[in-house]
Amino acid sequence: MDAFIYRVKAAQRDLIERCGGIRRAEEITGFSKSQVGRWNSPNDPDLMPIGVIASLERDCGQALVTSVMAETNGRRLSDPEIERAQDVCLLRNHAELMRQSAELAHTIAGVVADGQVTPSEAASVDRVAAELERAASDLRASIAVIKSRGGQASGLRVVGGEG
Repeated sequence: MDAFIYRVKAAQRDLIERCGGIRRAEEITGFSKSQVGRWNSPNDPDLMPIGVIASLERDCGQALVTSVMAETNGRRLSDPEIERAQDVCLLRNHAELMRQSAELAHTIAGVVADGQVTPSEAASVDRVAAELERAASDLRASIAVIKSRGGQASGLRVVGGEG
């Protein structure tokens, strides 16, 4: 259960960040700065009410906390904007996934270098892992579109080649 709470807390922090930070989340939700700060703190046990989650997710267009809840029960959310993925470049998504993977490896190497992982260091690894997760999701969305179309011709061409 602790891992689940840590994931929800991380999703809450990401949600607040994607909505523009504590001040903006305060405006959206109508809750005080200190309450929003408690939701944003990895060391505070306060969890957002469902209505707040819905408001913030609607504002930023990303179901971050709801996705964690669904995954905990063995479910995945479908993306209502799957059409946006039609314009997503497979190679760009792959490159971003590889960049995020390298960033995660770099972050973890720095964190474990002294043989001790602090809660703050764990939080920084989690933030990078969340970005890696998003990059993987974007790649999977572009693959899903290609599969739904029955395949897709590659846009790659040999430079200087004929035809």
